Amino acid sequence: MSAARPSHWPMSQFPVIDDQLQVGGIPLIQLAARVGQTPFYAYDRRLLDERVAFLRRVLPPAIELHYAVKANPMPAVVQRLARQVNGLDVASLGELRVALDAGMDPAEISFAGPGKRSPELAAAIAAGITINLESGGELENVARLGREQGRRPQVAVRVNPDFELKASGMKMGGGPKPFGVDAEQVPALLRRIGELEVDFRGFHIFTGSQNLRPESLIDAHDRTFELALRLAADAPAPVRLLNIGGGFGIPYFPGDAPLDLAPVADNLQRWLPVMKERLPAAHIVLELGRYLVGEAGIYVAEVVDRKVSRGHTFLVTNGGLHHHLAASGNFGQVVRKNYPVVVGNRVTGTEREIVSVVGPLCTPLDLLADRMELAKAEVGDLIVVFQSGAYGLTASPARFLGHPDCVEVLV
Repeated sequence: MSAARPSHWPMSQFPVIDDQLQVGGIPLIQLAARVGQTPFYAYDRRLLDERVAFLRRVLPPAIELHYAVKANPMPAVVQRLARQVNGLDVASLGELRVALDAGMDPAEISFAGPGKRSPELAAAIAAGITINLESGGELENVARLGREQGRRPQVAVRVNPDFELKASGMKMGGGPKPFGVDAEQVPALLRRIGELEVDFRGFHIFTGSQNLRPESLIDAHDRTFELALRLAADAPAPVRLLNIGGGFGIPYFPGDAPLDLAPVADNLQRWLPVMKERLPAAHIVLELGRYLVGEAGIYVAEVVDRKVSRGHTFLVTNGGLHHHLAASGNFGQVVRKNYPVVVGNRVTGTEREIVSVVGPLCTPLDLLADRMELAKAEVGDLIVVFQSGAYGLTASPARFLGHPDCVEVLV
């Protein structure tokens, strides 16, 4: 199976008319007036729809798509995607409520993450969703809560594999991890599941995120399927669910090449007959977050001051790391690179300059763009940070220094 890759770089996704960015078909200045304030996040529903449609074209039809709500839990975004994907995956009681409110069938919702509290587990059991077990202790708690409710909880085992996703932005498996049950401990846990009044559904095997290398994903999928087949030999019931995670990355920085999904899809197609023969009841799930929503969103802040310090120009905006921690460099914890940034109402601009875009916070880490060439901007112009649809507002320290809240809109 092969397919052409879509053009992923943000300028090709958001049209520019009369030198002004269009979001959801609305000129940026007009959108800002409708929102009524800056800063704000805007998510384009057309791009969300197109990404799901692209995946449906490229991936084998038997592969089911789940959306990882943690990537962007804005209710309107979740509701939009819930109509198009096969399931939702949550990581808290708050996200569970959003998923249920979106109208997703509880049987197609799963709940992962370490440290689930008893009230969260009780709500998950009552709702009839699948709990991805992270430890033996969590299994015992789930079984106890199920007995108290007179219900048989649905469970899957989140596996910490004995391998990792190579070249991933964040490694979630392999080595000592707080996530999941070590692969070598899973057989004993499966035997215990068979002794308890719980409904075993299958496995969740997730190794890493933000990967742009198809060869790394192919290797991880090969090893994931092999591991699932080994573990299924000890399962107390037929495996009905195999969540192989996601890890599909998007390009953020100069030099990043978009992920070529064609070889990944071909490899999945190669495995499907094997899995159908060996695990005939299993639904194979890809759980994607960033890849579904990341490129569909922008962050918009307004220039409130323009200053020159020792020959260098700074554009000071009313937004920054308190709303968009990732674009700032995560409090200096990573080697910072510039996200794609433009002056949204002067995208190309005949007059250009090298500037740094900074926020209003009392820290030099409040940096949205460092020495980038942009169109010459004045007070009142709008700075746009692309690739902002995932891990944006809810992954940022919004209360830091007590600045006003940020608005989110789906257009």
